[in-house]
Amino acid sequence: MSITIGVLNEIRTGEHRVALVPDVARRLVKQGVEIVMESGAGKSAKMPDADYEGVEFVDTAAAVFERVDVLFKVQPPTEQEIAQLRPQTIVIGFLSPHKHPECIKALRDRGITSLALEFVPRITRAQGMDALSSQAAVAGYKAVLMAANSSGQFFPMLITAAGTIRPARVLVIGAGVAGLQAIATARRLGAIVEGYDVRPAAKEQVESLGAKFIASDLSAEGAGGYARELSDEEKEAEVAHLAKHIANANVVITTAAIPGKPSPRIITEEMVRNMKSGSVIIDLAAEGGGNCALTQPGKQITAHDVLIDGPLNVPSKLPVHASEMYAKNLMNLFLLMVKDGELAPDWEDEVLKCAMLTHEGRITHESIRDIVEGRS
Repeated sequence: MSITIGVLNEIRTGEHRVALVPDVARRLVKQGVEIVMESGAGKSAKMPDADYEGVEFVDTAAAVFERVDVLFKVQPPTEQEIAQLRPQTIVIGFLSPHKHPECIKALRDRGITSLALEFVPRITRAQGMDALSSQAAVAGYKAVLMAANSSGQFFPMLITAAGTIRPARVLVIGAGVAGLQAIATARRLGAIVEGYDVRPAAKEQVESLGAKFIASDLSAEGAGGYARELSDEEKEAEVAHLAKHIANANVVITTAAIPGKPSPRIITEEMVRNMKSGSVIIDLAAEGGGNCALTQPGKQITAHDVLIDGPLNVPSKLPVHASEMYAKNLMNLFLLMVKDGELAPDWEDEVLKCAMLTHEGRITHESIRDIVEGRS
């Protein structure tokens, strides 16, 4: 196999993951893939160069760029990085086109083929490539630990010589991958957990984890396993329905996000005002502005005696396992493009076609093309 994969140090602020871990590297090397990595690329993920077998390390990013056929990334490449890539290089990673349209233009103009992991379709045969789900699972787990650390009380019920300690009440809003992992983790810690989602189909999943599902008259099933955006009337009904449950909770974890759009505002300031003193909100939708009206993305604040945390890039806070899962997602997508030991992608394949963002000097994803180039 004459294919070279490249991996760089992730230079965007706050990123500790690495796109390739030692175990995945070994598996690729055994298949004949050559791998060149920038020295120290795995250091922030607690994976030193010495752990990588059969991988060539170089001192500069430029030495990677001049060699690679396929570049594995976690964060979108910067314009400076793109300018150093050889035309026809394939870039695979999270590309965040809604946040970084200037990078998409640069990829187009440089003649780079880019595959955005956030656009991998949620179909059965693509499950092993679904990085959105793998990283959301990490975020849901970590959010509960962050909440437990910030809360002033135990999560489980305790029977002690000093009396019985009641368990914490946790409400998880949004029962996607992150929400379900948060529910499962909070239950493992012994909390009383409620789950809410505007998709009725989520009821069975929430209850299977031992949580109570907050039933609603709303039905907002959307495409690709996501909820559709609610109308103004539906939003008002949702707020009224959730107010009582939020007021009773010690911890609220919100996960409701719409890809490419601002996160829906679910928790109003009035709701926060009615929460118990010392309650905690962990807003996993902070990347899109937050589900709480008071959330400040990237900051932890206190308002009305309630701690409101709007963390960004939560999977990076658990870089070891987040990197392991992410690297396997990348490997599975990469191997879909390999045939008889050579790079031979079938661009009509459903997975590759959906994930493709730029190719042969064009932005191939229609909705992103409309955003970056304007509607024709």
